[in-house]
Amino acid sequence: MGSEGPSVVTVHVTGFKKFHGVAENPTEKIVANLKSFMEKRGLPKNIVLSSCTVLETAGQGALGTLHKVLESAITDRENGSSAQGQVIWIHFGVNSGATRFALENQAVNEATFRCPDELGWKPQRVPIVPSDGSISRTRETTLPVNELTKSLRKMGYDVVPSDDAGRFVCNYVYYHSLRFAEQHGIKSLFVHVPLFLTIDEEVQMHFVASLLELLACSN
Repeated sequence: MGSEGPSVVTVHVTGFKKFHGVAENPTEKIVANLKSFMEKRGLPKNIVLSSCTVLETAGQGALGTLHKVLESAITDRENGSSAQGQVIWIHFGVNSGATRFALENQAVNEATFRCPDELGWKPQRVPIVPSDGSISRTRETTLPVNELTKSLRKMGYDVVPSDDAGRFVCNYVYYHSLRFAEQHGIKSLFVHVPLFLTIDEEVQMHFVASLLELLACSN
C-alpha cells in the first residue's frame, strides 16, 4: 500500500503564430521544438507530452480550430489512447513588453483588441461567451499558480503570478480553455513569456521544461 507513484499527467501545449507588431512569436518556436527538447532532457516518468499545437493569433474566426484542439484531449482520454489521469492544457503567449515570465491566474469574459487579430477582427468590449453574462465575469485556473511561481523562482527564473492576461487573443483563448476545462474535469493554465531578445530561447525552453516537471510532481 502507498507504493504507487504519482498518477499520470497528460499535457497538451499550444502557442501562437505571428501577429501585428510581433513578426516572430517565441511561443511558436517553443511549442514546435518542445517534444524534441524534452526527449533530450528526459521527461518525468508520469508525464505524457501529448500534443503541441501552434494556433493562429485570432479570436472568433479561429474558434472552430481552438475547440477541435481542446476536444482532442477529451477524445484521446475517452478512446483510451492517452493514459488515465489528469489532463492539463498549457497555453503559451508572448507579452512583447514583458521582462519576465507570468503565470496567469484568470481570464475575463471580455474581448477588447488593441489591434485587429490575424483574421481582421477587432472587437471592443464584447463578451467572449455571451451566455456567461457580463464582460466582468472571470474564470480562474484550478492549478496552484502561487506555489508554482515560488518553486520556479527558487530555480532561478524571473516569474510572477498575474491576474491580468490582457483583453487580446491570449485572454480570449484562455477564457474558452478554462470554460472547457471546468466542463470536462481537466485543468488549464496560461503562461506569458517575453520576447527572445529579453530572455533568450535556451532559458525559455528550460523554463517550460521546469514547469512541466513541477506539474508532474504536484499531481
